[in-house]
Amino acid sequence: MFSRFFINRPIFATVLALLMVFAGIMCYNSLPVAQYPDITPPTVMVNASYPGADAETVARTVGVPIEEQVNGVEGMLYMSSTSGSDGSYSLTITFENGTDIDEAAVEVQNRISYADATLPTQVKQQGISVSKQSSDNVLFLALEGDESRYDALYLTSYAQLHITDPLSRVKGVGGVMAFGGGEYSMRIWLNPQLMQAHNVTTSDIQQAIESQNMEVGAGSVGNPPDDNSEFSFTLTTQGRLSTPDEFSNIVIRSDGNGMLRLRDVARVELGSSSYSGTAKVNGKATALIGVEQLPGANALDVAKGALAEMDRLSEYFPDGVSYRVVENATDYVSASLDDVVITFLETSLIVMIVILLFLQNWRAVIIPMITIPVSLIATLAVMKAMGFSLNTLSLFGMVLAIAIVVDDAIVVVEDCSRLVDAGNISRKEAATKAMRELTGPVVGEVLVLLSVFIPTAFISGITGQLYKQFALTIAVSTAFSGFNALTLTPALCALFLNPRKPARFFLFKWFNKGFEKVLAFYSATVKKMLKHPLVAMLIFLVIAGAGFYGFLKWPSSYIPDEDMGYFMTSVQLPTGASLSRTQDVVDRMSAELRKNPYVKDVMAITGRSFMGGGNTSNMGGLITVLKPWKERGRAGNINNVIAYADSLGATIEEARIFSLNPPAIPGLGMSSGLQMQLLDINSLGQQALMDAITAIQDEAAKDPRIAQVTSMFEGNVKQYDVKFDRDRIKQLGLSLDAVNSALSDYMGGTYINDFDEFGRSFQVNMQALGNFRSEPKDVLALTVKGPDGGMIPFSAFASVVPSEGSPSVGRYNMYTTASITATPAHGVSSAQGIEAMEEIVHKAVGDNFSYAWSGIAYQETQSGTTISFVFIFAIVMTILVLAAQYESWTDPIAVILSMPVAILGTVLGCIFMSQSISIYTQIGLILLLGMSAKNAILIVEYAMDYRKTGVSIRQAAHDAGVIRFRPIMMTALAFVFGVMPMMFATGAGANSRIELGTAVVFGMALNAIIGTLFVPNFWALMQSINEKYLTGLFKDPNAPKAKLPANSSDTTAVATSAAESTPTSSAATDSSSSTATGTSSTAEADSI
Repeated sequence: MFSRFFINRPIFATVLALLMVFAGIMCYNSLPVAQYPDITPPTVMVNASYPGADAETVARTVGVPIEEQVNGVEGMLYMSSTSGSDGSYSLTITFENGTDIDEAAVEVQNRISYADATLPTQVKQQGISVSKQSSDNVLFLALEGDESRYDALYLTSYAQLHITDPLSRVKGVGGVMAFGGGEYSMRIWLNPQLMQAHNVTTSDIQQAIESQNMEVGAGSVGNPPDDNSEFSFTLTTQGRLSTPDEFSNIVIRSDGNGMLRLRDVARVELGSSSYSGTAKVNGKATALIGVEQLPGANALDVAKGALAEMDRLSEYFPDGVSYRVVENATDYVSASLDDVVITFLETSLIVMIVILLFLQNWRAVIIPMITIPVSLIATLAVMKAMGFSLNTLSLFGMVLAIAIVVDDAIVVVEDCSRLVDAGNISRKEAATKAMRELTGPVVGEVLVLLSVFIPTAFISGITGQLYKQFALTIAVSTAFSGFNALTLTPALCALFLNPRKPARFFLFKWFNKGFEKVLAFYSATVKKMLKHPLVAMLIFLVIAGAGFYGFLKWPSSYIPDEDMGYFMTSVQLPTGASLSRTQDVVDRMSAELRKNPYVKDVMAITGRSFMGGGNTSNMGGLITVLKPWKERGRAGNINNVIAYADSLGATIEEARIFSLNPPAIPGLGMSSGLQMQLLDINSLGQQALMDAITAIQDEAAKDPRIAQVTSMFEGNVKQYDVKFDRDRIKQLGLSLDAVNSALSDYMGGTYINDFDEFGRSFQVNMQALGNFRSEPKDVLALTVKGPDGGMIPFSAFASVVPSEGSPSVGRYNMYTTASITATPAHGVSSAQGIEAMEEIVHKAVGDNFSYAWSGIAYQETQSGTTISFVFIFAIVMTILVLAAQYESWTDPIAVILSMPVAILGTVLGCIFMSQSISIYTQIGLILLLGMSAKNAILIVEYAMDYRKTGVSIRQAAHDAGVIRFRPIMMTALAFVFGVMPMMFATGAGANSRIELGTAVVFGMALNAIIGTLFVPNFWALMQSINEKYLTGLFKDPNAPKAKLPANSSDTTAVATSAAESTPTSSAATDSSSSTATGTSSTAEADSI
């Protein structure tokens, strides 16, 4: 026997345990810490700019060529792009989980190069960037200064020059971005009137700057083959200019009238490359610095290293400049993990109390409390080897593994304690005898649990990643637990397990009396069920049917929303509203939000949208960071604060304002809610999309399942179209290219080349002064040089007429799209919300438009059959493993028939707690399948052994249930009460703990209360079928006849078995110091 070696050599068993502990401790500090495993689909971002172009032009000339080439890149799930009226273009390609993001970025870059020939020259001149996008923003820092001395441009430029590069070198940092005031640019502000007076065009100025602001390799003197030179010198020239004065002195032309310099027709200043947006923190202009972590990096170490680097850099900040942490994502991670650790400790304490209550022997309690940490700590080493991290899911697995780990130890300790309490054998003999009985069940339990959990490692996508670390963490701890149950636990039992003394403590006495009654009721109920198997099976079928029906029909969801410690507010003013108007509304909203007692900081951004509306002057947003969870309590939960923000937004009539919780999994969309893309598959145009959204919103308002439908999409809004008379242009001897260039230079701005300053290169941009481009009629006053050298105004060949166009154009998988966010009504699950929105879209727009889901909604629609596959595969694997172990096809069926009871318990828990069936519920069900099978194995194994001694099928089933009732209930109660703190969790990550805790507590409780009643009946039924039909089917007619076991009417065999074996008498010993209950059980068994 395997365990005998360790029973005889306890020090060897202890050394093995210590080695496992040391390995786990050594790996602990190197395990990454994160909120979730690396589950977010990898993404690649493409950015380009077409200065002066409107959104539709950008989409048509930049977006379409690039997307045609990128479409279908290997591993792509979907792609979405936004073209803004400021000439910006942004494309995000989302790839399948497991895609090598470095290879994907290279492949995207290569494909974009094929589109290079068709892109506008200005786009190529600006450059196209391809970058790996990280969804893990660790920090948001604010660089602040005295507003009278430092503006946002200075602060942002200082951050770009002196902070972003050092932070990028911190270990684990994936990227650093500073924004708020733009970056430095040499701005050439043109005066069209002066240029007309001096007969100067924009092309003249561009050529002058290009020719006088350039680097030249001047060469050297004294180099070979001049053999007469004794020295060699390098020659240098002024090269690029660097100051506004130097640029102002650029000579545009020189003639008999003197030199015309740039300052004569333009104002030159060191300004910003963009004035399309601002950033403030708590109402104060600032530079925001975002820090992202590399995939797989330890978030806590990244944040700690970045803040340490900021402290070092702050020593060199200019006087009056400082930084502050606005948002630290690791606060949520730390708070969430701390709460899980507290739950872990609470679970351990509760388990210890339950064990003590049952065994009433401190020595018996100490043994499992030693083996629990050995198994769990050793698991850390395997987690490191498998590339896991300490995250919400793996720690959930560790918490729930306590019940599994303690179960293996309880089974061994309880049986050893039962034998020791009998007083006939020594501790070592009791341990040896117990392991002779238990080795098979322990191995079977471990194999079953492994067969349930390991298949989840092969599920693809985000759902598979969510299952994987949870399930494999439990699987590994189970394997270690099984090993310790065969080695360390019996060795410790043989060392210091003493007989239990009669109970004196009143609580123990009260418990023993109560348990005697429960055991007697269980024994009587099992006896009745065995006498009426058809009635029992009918009741079971009703329970199973109710469980499966409830699981299929009860509302489901993907991931519950969480209190992440911050939320986002979107602000949208009427189309065409200026940036200053938007800034005013955002400032008012920020000031009001800061009055809330639960709000810590408010970041305010204008000129861009969080919700995919593009970068336009009428858009803005706020990120409200809340105080720590413990300071807020239940009254300050994020839903209440969001409701407060919505009430504030409703009071500001000139803007549409709404607030949303961020997604529970970073990277899956910008907010919670259901994100839909409405696709213009028939190319009906922007206005048709706007009308469709309005129709969808009207239809959704009638549906009680949907609370609201929001969209930042704007259809055709007022614009102005500059119409050229091409015939007239030809008559005047002008070229259309020169006319278009002049219009773009004046109104849109043109990037010319670069200048050097502060050790960096920055852009040189020219554009008309603001007062010459404030009204549409200003276009007609612009001039272009004619063939005779005279200046011809635009009014001679152009007109400006009102028109309509889109401020931004979104595209999704090659189609023009409008992004929609739907929020399900209270009590409506996300799955029901998805179904409702699909019905609403079909009613509202018919076949004119199509739709696609994105973000979390996309993942939910893709994971529809995953749980069914997992359940079926787990059940099949359980049957195969047990069939191989028992050499029987019927005994495994008796084990798996106990599983539906747990499913009903989980469904009832969701109903009672008003929860949907989320992925955490499904993960809990996977655990329950293993636990219910594990409990059933204990009864089935004992029943099989009793049957082999000649006991009748019914008595074997009854006695197995009675003898194993105590350890099963001990495990079940330890599990239920140990996990119960998760059901009442608060703070960071509470909703996921609540949903997982609800599933396993209710499922395990019902399985312990009802499931254990059915297992003896299942085995008796399967064993009867096996002996009556299957044995004869495969019987060899030439084999010698074997003596059949006694049948159910053989009362002599029953009596003999009852006398020779110990199940009933030992049941009495376990129940209390009195043998009354055991005698009763024996009498009941004999009467079956």
